[in-house]
Parts: sequence; structure tokens; C-alpha cells
Amino acid sequence: MGRELARQLSAEGCHVAMCDVSADNMAETVQLCVADAPAGTRVTAFVADVSQEAQLLAFADAVRGEHGTQHINLLFNNAGIGGGGSFVADPRDEWETTFNVCWGGVYLGTRTFMPMLLASEEGHIVNTSSVNGFWASLGPNIPHTAYSAAKFAVKGFTEALITDLRQNAPHIKASVVMPGHIGTSIVINSGKFFGREPKEMTSEQLDTVRDRLTQRGLDLTAASDDDLRVGMQMQAEMFRDAAPTTAAQAATLILDGVRLGAWRILVGDDAVGLDELVREMPAVAYDEAFLPHLRARGLFSFAVE
Repeated sequence: MGRELARQLSAEGCHVAMCDVSADNMAETVQLCVADAPAGTRVTAFVADVSQEAQLLAFADAVRGEHGTQHINLLFNNAGIGGGGSFVADPRDEWETTFNVCWGGVYLGTRTFMPMLLASEEGHIVNTSSVNGFWASLGPNIPHTAYSAAKFAVKGFTEALITDLRQNAPHIKASVVMPGHIGTSIVINSGKFFGREPKEMTSEQLDTVRDRLTQRGLDLTAASDDDLRVGMQMQAEMFRDAAPTTAAQAATLILDGVRLGAWRILVGDDAVGLDELVREMPAVAYDEAFLPHLRARGLFSFAVE
């Protein structure tokens, strides 16, 4: 989604400064942006881990220098990673890394760039949460704690900013983005980051996968290690390629919401449907009894089945 936001903004003539941990991915994004941008549009990239304040401060300095400005009008806090599903069983460092990127990146990004927003005539903060910011689950048998906790924090922070900004910086607005299943490589990239790229996984790592899938009721007695590797890779690719909403469509919906001044932007029909269901039946949202209602609306079959 970050790449598509950059592409669509630069295509409209917006100067864009992006940061990411992958220089190669950003170099490709810059090329795509420049190809469609009007002449004179500046598109720059900076390698930074958004969970590290010093690196974000260096990014802000680069923005001032490379773009020759002391202000920005739009801030998109969009970085995300998946991991640390279980608070009980997963390693603490993985849990905290996931939380620190998904929540800390939003908090530190907003802290870092607030002076440049305050210096603008008008500004807008756009924070990416998730449907997991109002439904902390991928189904009743799949722990999803670090990501969900972070996305709830992003949602609450952004909603609280609305009043804060109205009182103390009325020229700045804030929107929280709640995407459903979007066709991105977050599953693939998260696996690589945490050393769980399927083809590289050890037998010990695969034993852990077997145990967790068995707990969910899957019979894997006839599956070899290679079968598991192939299945995991296929699942990650299907998450990217078979999503109901593409990253480009998501970016368009987000930017349309920002233009309209919407403080809450649900992205995808699945996000809208899940929001309705959780509101209708919050008491069973984390029970098996919730699944038939999800399936009846065709929601998140990749996660709950």
C-alpha cells in the first residue's frame, strides 16, 4: 500500500519522501513514481527502521535537505509487519519487534514530523491501523496478539488526536485507516524478516508449525517437511494475489477518504462487513459461534478456516 500511495501521490504532482528498511524495494518504487510523475516532481528515498527514533530523525533531516523545506502537508504512517502472534508461546523479541514497528512507527513518525506539520498551512496525518484494530483475531484458534494490540493502539491514538489537534493545531487533521484483506506481500516479507522464509525453514521450525496447525484441527501426519514448505509459500502468495482488494485500489480509497476529510477510512468491503458484524454481536466475536456469520458473508476465509 505504501508503494501505491507514493505512486498515486507523485502522479498528481506531490513531492514524496519515503522511508523503508529495504533500499532495493524503495529504488523500484522511486522508478515507478518518477515514470508517471509530472516534470519537476521530487521523489526521494531513505533507509530507516521506523521503530528507531534516531533513524526517523535522520530521515526528517534528509527530507528538509533533499526537498528544501521546513514543512510537510501529508504524513502517512503505514509501515507494518506480522509476528508475535502468541504472547504466551512466541519469543518476546519477536512480539516486541512487531509491536514496535506497527505501533511505535506510528507514534515516533508522528512525534518526528509534528514540527514540520505545525509549520505548514494545512496538514493531515494518516495512520494505518487494520480491521485487527477493532477485531483482535484471525479466528478463534489463531493467536494474533502483537499485531492486534499495536493496531488497537494506532486506532485509539488517532481518534484521540482528533480532539487534540482541533484544540492545539486546528490546521492539522487526522485519519485512521482500517484495511481489510489487501493484496500485499506482508506475509512474505514478515516471514523473511523473522527468518521463516518457507524454503529456508529448519526441521525444528517446521515442527513448531506442525504443532500449531495440529492444534487448529489439521491432520498433517502424511505431510512431509517439503509439503509444509510448499503449502506455506502458497498461502503467502495467495494472501497477496487472491485478495479482494488490490494495493492500488486500497491506496485510491485512502486518498479519496483523506480528500473528503474522513477521520475513519474502512478499506474494502470485507472491512465494512466485519465492522458491522463486530458491532452487531460483540459478545461472541472471539468464539466459534462467530465463524458461521463470517462465512455467511464470505469474510476472511483465508484466516478462519
